[in-house]
Amino acid sequence: MTTLKELTDRFSIDPEPLKPVVEHYPLRITSYYFSLIREMGDPIWRQCIPDVRELEQDHLSLDPLGEEELSPVSNLLHRYPDRAVLLVSSSCPTLCRFCTRKNRITNGKRIPMKDSLDAGIKYLERSSMIREVILSGGDPLLLSDDELDDILMKLRGIPHLQMVRINTRIPVTFPERITSRLCRILKQHHPLYVNTHFNHPLEITPESSVACAKLADAGIPMGNQTVLLKEVNDDPEVMKELMKKLLTLRVRPYYIHQMDRVKGTNHFRTSVGQGKKIMSRLRGHISGMAIPYYVIDLPGGKGKVPILPDDVRREGKTLFLRNYLGEWVEYPDDGGED
Repeated sequence: MTTLKELTDRFSIDPEPLKPVVEHYPLRITSYYFSLIREMGDPIWRQCIPDVRELEQDHLSLDPLGEEELSPVSNLLHRYPDRAVLLVSSSCPTLCRFCTRKNRITNGKRIPMKDSLDAGIKYLERSSMIREVILSGGDPLLLSDDELDDILMKLRGIPHLQMVRINTRIPVTFPERITSRLCRILKQHHPLYVNTHFNHPLEITPESSVACAKLADAGIPMGNQTVLLKEVNDDPEVMKELMKKLLTLRVRPYYIHQMDRVKGTNHFRTSVGQGKKIMSRLRGHISGMAIPYYVIDLPGGKGKVPILPDDVRREGKTLFLRNYLGEWVEYPDDGGED
């Protein structure tokens, strides 16, 4: 779905206020993901339907993570010493309204364009400190099987690269793309990891469950990166349900991201205090395997920082630690000098 008419054919809304929004930030939703909407304003709706608040003048940034400054060659980001991000696609099957790259991911030309991909591969070849490459975009799995296989083979030809990670929302928004053939191709390039992006329990459906099962059965370890979104998942009980269900899909919760300071997304932002509250309600109440890191990706490309609970205080050689019940428990710290 790419037009407001398709939206108004199903829902009784006035399209006029949304026209300038979609002119600036295009509308694109897969038929599958659109079918998950139960009513206007529900958690699926909020993630993919245009909102007039996207055009509000705010103090946020077109490039909050400073990716332009982290790009030594076109479509490659090198922030941390031992890993790099290779942007291999400029398209997504569904355009998320909260996307960090919403100001660069449009209906424009697709990548990989040969020159930019070749430049990225050459940079990786001469950068012997890089051990891991993360494929991102857009969505890497929106490439054809052959395009993706070609990229992975080129990366495997670089001796110092030890692993590849693919960041994708395809299992969530376009699960039929996860075919047996795609999984056979990915299986040829181990060690290979997939991080997907489930944000709400309503996204865990029979279809998305099958997609994850195919990837897991191909021996691909999967993690999940959730974005903390106001009026979508900023509730401890919603997060509990999501994290528990992810484990049943063989997907390990990895991160809960504090919403990046992206222009056009201010209405999605929650306080950091709310994120800490959610984390405190997870710890001890669900399996430790289901508890992700809560992180802030700092402005200007300064890196991710985990936000940890304030659960330790010291009095001399004694620590007092707060458990999941809120009790402060004494613990002697007399094992020697730090």
